[in-house]
Amino acid sequence: MQFTTKIPIQKFQNPITYESKIMALGSCFAENMGKKFDYFKLQNTTNPFGIIFNPVSIEKVVNRIVNQIEFTENDIFFYNDLWHCYEVHSELSNPNKEDFLKLLNLSIFQSFNHLIQTTHLTITYGTSWIYRNIESNEIVANCHKIPQKQFSKEILSIETIEKSIKNTIDLIQKVNPNCNFIFTVSPVRHIKDGFVENQRSKSHLISAIHSIHNSQFTINNYFPSYEIMMDELRDYRFYTSDMLHPNQVAIDYIWERFSENYISDESQKVMEEVDSIQKSLLHRSFNPNSESHQKFLANLNKKINTLTSNYPQIEF
Repeated sequence: MQFTTKIPIQKFQNPITYESKIMALGSCFAENMGKKFDYFKLQNTTNPFGIIFNPVSIEKVVNRIVNQIEFTENDIFFYNDLWHCYEVHSELSNPNKEDFLKLLNLSIFQSFNHLIQTTHLTITYGTSWIYRNIESNEIVANCHKIPQKQFSKEILSIETIEKSIKNTIDLIQKVNPNCNFIFTVSPVRHIKDGFVENQRSKSHLISAIHSIHNSQFTINNYFPSYEIMMDELRDYRFYTSDMLHPNQVAIDYIWERFSENYISDESQKVMEEVDSIQKSLLHRSFNPNSESHQKFLANLNKKINTLTSNYPQIEF
């Protein structure tokens, strides 16, 4: 007896390997996937400008990276003892103006160097709802807890999102024409927007992505993390206590579905070795000086040396 509906996913034609260089952009679920890439020692860069939820703000930051447009004093502001930028996440905010600008512009330079070498770019869109600064009329990536009266809230149309995704693709292909794109929609529920509004938001994102596929890509470029959460994991036991975010069991399951279809078979075998080593590194002996523990450490070092001799980019 089967208690779930498994979503069919085609194998990605250009799968990720241990030679691949991955960049992950987008919502907090992109961070969850980035941690998995890091754990399995795949070459990965995640959200250099922090978590960004909406397509237009992701396009803005990609435009800065590709065209190396530096941040200036006009792009930042002081509030609650910190310097902020509406284009990046609050985690980058800084009490020192000069340090903040230096950090932002260094991130542009580093991100450009990563992007031109990226073989696989994953973009996780979180929401179609955006906040627009009333004074500047600009869409912001983060409100930085500024009073809400300074923003208007609106939902991006499917056409606007589609245009933004196309612009993002064109920008990246300008400096890296061989980059493989993988799009997904975050399974995190944005209930603060409202229950119906959350569904509208997700549906706009999904419709826009698949409109792109009809003209330039295939369904293979879309990984259905949102659909897996909604259909394969249709149960509140797969959420954290806030009932909004996937819990670790759900993240592990979605990662498993991703890796079996988007990571090469050979690299999945290497991932098993990495996983074994990672778990062994967490082991704590009751008697570190015992002969059995010394043998355990010797075997572990042998496994690490064998693996890293074949894959020098892996470090433990």
